[in-house]
Amino acid sequence: MRFTITRQNLHNGLAAVSASIPTKTTLPVLSNILFDATPDGVRMSGTDLDVAVRVQAAAEVEEAGALTAPGKKLQEIARELPDEPVHVSSRGDQIELKCGRSQFRLNGLPVDEFPTLPQVSFESGWRVGGRDLQALIHHTSFAVSTEESRPILNGVLWELRDGDMRMVATNGHRLAKMTVKVAPSGAPSTQLVVPPTALHHVQRLLGSAEEIEVALSGNYLGFRGAGTEVYTRLIEGTYPNYEQVIPQDNDKAAIVERAAFESALRRMAVVASDQTHRVRLGFRENRVHLNVLTPDLGEGHDELELHYEGEPLEIGFNASYLLEMLRYMPTDELRVGFKGAERAATMEPVGLDEADGREYLYLVMPLRLLD
Repeated sequence: MRFTITRQNLHNGLAAVSASIPTKTTLPVLSNILFDATPDGVRMSGTDLDVAVRVQAAAEVEEAGALTAPGKKLQEIARELPDEPVHVSSRGDQIELKCGRSQFRLNGLPVDEFPTLPQVSFESGWRVGGRDLQALIHHTSFAVSTEESRPILNGVLWELRDGDMRMVATNGHRLAKMTVKVAPSGAPSTQLVVPPTALHHVQRLLGSAEEIEVALSGNYLGFRGAGTEVYTRLIEGTYPNYEQVIPQDNDKAAIVERAAFESALRRMAVVASDQTHRVRLGFRENRVHLNVLTPDLGEGHDELELHYEGEPLEIGFNASYLLEMLRYMPTDELRVGFKGAERAATMEPVGLDEADGREYLYLVMPLRLLD
């Protein structure tokens, strides 16, 4: 293997692929990046066995070949190299880099030890708008469960239908759901449960792509765009029927200014319990009272003006869940819907551009109030 590549192309490719390399592994080859030099350029691949990333980089290939070499070390070296062409070659199981007066030789491992990346055909898949996919991931993936007791909730449900796409994430206490309208494609409808790690790689690597190709092969899902491919193993199992938990009869509603609500909640969270993060919200006509009482620490009180319709209501929430939701709320105002102190509350953006064809809903279960 022998090729010449710009320092920028080498560094960008290594940076993209290195993020998929596990920090700790019992398989040494997983710490390596696979270089595959062909007449079309150089492909760099990395995997942790669940998610794989492959990047195509432009290069002048003098001799085709393949080799695996330490990914993180190469990335650190490439970052510090002068801005000159980099000559890369292999000698046995070693990789050699020459750039200006700098020269490095690192021990690699044989290609046959590197895991085979999933074979996914993009010919019969879906094409999705990069902007739409980024919005879906950004506004939902934060709500997944991090507990291992229900593995299916560790993933994001992605529903691909003719005319719209939807992502849903929940941990059983809160739920985020976003739907975007898309042009009919004729591709089959399907439901996938995707690990959030893979979706974050898609966000990071394919953020600038106008269109992203998506394809399914067995239990693997592939994303392709802008010379980059991301592959992931799907989470197996049946996702819960989330529609059943979304209330349709909330008869009380408040219109809240997001920034003011977030600021008040942050103040209350300072003295809230480290275990429950409980904050009591008392809704009255045109205002909400925020109260926190933590016996071994103290108490806090605040109030905000808002528009509220309905009977007075006292309800408790995990302040952390509310603050996280507000961080991802796409508009400056939100509508909060209630039924009672022990029923799920819904939060929706006010003024979301309907012409954009997007719908967003956040649901959070209340905490029991202790009088």
